[in-house]
Amino acid sequence: MQHLVAPSLLAANFLRLEQDVLMVNDSHADLFHVDVMDGHFVPNISFGFSIIKQIKSIARKPLDVHLMISNPDQYLKAFKDAGADWLSVHYETCPHLHRSIQQIKELGMKAGVVINPHNNVELLQGILPHVDYVLLMSVNPGFGGQSFIESTYGRIRTLKEMKKQLNPDLLIEVDGGVDTLNAAKLVKKGADIIVAGSAVFQSANPLDTIKRLKYLT
Repeated sequence: MQHLVAPSLLAANFLRLEQDVLMVNDSHADLFHVDVMDGHFVPNISFGFSIIKQIKSIARKPLDVHLMISNPDQYLKAFKDAGADWLSVHYETCPHLHRSIQQIKELGMKAGVVINPHNNVELLQGILPHVDYVLLMSVNPGFGGQSFIESTYGRIRTLKEMKKQLNPDLLIEVDGGVDTLNAAKLVKKGADIIVAGSAVFQSANPLDTIKRLKYLT
């Protein structure tokens, strides 16, 4: 499988969000990455249901919604109704993670679990057979534009070995500080999906940047 590219709308220009969504529609991207923050689990607030519904109304690619919120179980159906196609929850936020993943799947979405940079990926061993993807954070969650954490490469390698043993169909997604300089190495190490925010939306030519991230040389 060729790797997937998911531009992160957190880095888009909110004054021209419609134009940025239409640009991604016309690009070589595969997904829209949508970060949801509640100001509690992470010290920032971002998209809510109404904005996601508006994005969904014009998006021609699936919405990959990343919940950086406390008590996500309360809102799984609401995010489905808002337009999420993929939904990921943080390992720390679900006391009954297996049940949460089951519910996401029952709602008809791809189910993912997110792990922060300070957590060992081995913590996911029990849930790995049940998820569609793992989102490895390569920055501390909550803000865009942060620098990539170099230890991520080793974490991808470890997760790739676990994938071989426990869930060969698992997709490994990487989010945080991804750009045209490190994307090829991330994919070579085992990333199946790369999320890029600032690298895309702050570039002089976002369409060209997305194309470069998709067709790495």
